[in-house]
Amino acid sequence: MAAPRLALSVFVLMLAAVMLTEGMRGTGPKKCCFRFNENQLPKERVVGYTKTSQQCPIPAVMLKTVAGRQLCVRPSATWVKDIITYLEAKALPGKTSNL
Repeated sequence: MAAPRLALSVFVLMLAAVMLTEGMRGTGPKKCCFRFNENQLPKERVVGYTKTSQQCPIPAVMLKTVAGRQLCVRPSATWVKDIITYLEAKALPGKTSNL
């Protein structure tokens, strides 16, 4: 009779430990940039972009290239703004970007 109680107790303790460690992870950003590509890319080589989370310590844009690579770049760079404008105009013909 003691063995099932012991097994149940161990199971409950393990479950509590797993839930506690999962809860401590939080819901932080999935990707942040800490190193940046400073070399200008031709806009024809870029197929998409995403902005990193506002929870990241440094604002960044991740450019996706035709080769499938993702490069971190600074959103304040003029050439990055030009690429974003180009991509948005290509996606929505006749509309202009807010950047």
